[in-house]
Amino acid sequence: MNHRERFISLLAARKADRRGFWKGNPSADALKAYYPHYGVDTPLKLAQRLGDDFYWLPADLVSWKNASGKDVFDHVGKMAGDGQESGPIFAECEDPKEIERHDTFPDPETFDLDGYGRLLDKALATGMGVAGGAWSCFYHVVSDYFGMENYFCKMHTDPAVVHALTERVVDLFARVNEKVLERYRDKVDCLFMGNDFGTQLDLMVSPEHFRAFILPYYKKLFAIAYKYNKPVMLHSCGAIGRVIPDLVDAGISALHPLQALAKGMDAESLKQYRNDLLFVGGIDTQWLLPFGTPRQVKEEVFRIAGLWGDGWVVSPSHEALLHNVPAANLEAMREAARELD
Repeated sequence: MNHRERFISLLAARKADRRGFWKGNPSADALKAYYPHYGVDTPLKLAQRLGDDFYWLPADLVSWKNASGKDVFDHVGKMAGDGQESGPIFAECEDPKEIERHDTFPDPETFDLDGYGRLLDKALATGMGVAGGAWSCFYHVVSDYFGMENYFCKMHTDPAVVHALTERVVDLFARVNEKVLERYRDKVDCLFMGNDFGTQLDLMVSPEHFRAFILPYYKKLFAIAYKYNKPVMLHSCGAIGRVIPDLVDAGISALHPLQALAKGMDAESLKQYRNDLLFVGGIDTQWLLPFGTPRQVKEEVFRIAGLWGDGWVVSPSHEALLHNVPAANLEAMREAARELD
């Protein structure tokens, strides 16, 4: 199997000729160290050099604009301008009609579909698979618009306002994903989307509120992927164990990044889902990869493989490798992935 074939097979059946590998998405500071070590000068070349089985290409890398021509929503979901400098736009909102009247949301028609296609072609030319589509981080965007504390309070005091804003934001991501898959269904191997709704110890909101205010909008986004027969890989950092069954029931194929030291996210606890999900991640980035030895990294890869079986893409427990992860430990993780039976 080549890299793309392996990735597609793992997503579909959670079994291939071997386990997968993805180094993650190193930070800019980490790249400065990795580039000279591996003799490369771009993220794509680094991915090739390390033998990644897929490349993450979020559609949000291509800017969106609002009616005033300003860029909004960067590729990690931050708000760019448009009121955020003076505080969250809807912090005091109590009327859903105020959201309907607001005119600074991005316009999906400004999305550069041709530009995204060119990025897809470059990635696919390497032989890797592509995890793409809009990152769809509506949970964070809504939190930016309300302010996080207000967001959580409004789930109790103004649920209609929360639903109105979430629907508006999710519709933007849904329309972009529809455009992407309508044109590039043969170039995007799965939709990869994410929010961080876990802390080190638990969910940020109760499971009941997750099911009321978050899960229904995920299902709307998932439905677009399923319409085009594409699997979904979902990202959330933190301790999200209490809602993994909900996500499995919603039909996701893969879960990332499996934050190893968060409560209930250790390999032993997650083993129960080995027949339900492709695991992507799980190699601790809080202690092991920054401060452990290459031998310890390899031993952990072998240990987790014994628990999770074949349905695993060996990868860090957070996609953004920081500069404190030495190349020697990244190399050890890669080598161990190749040495698995």
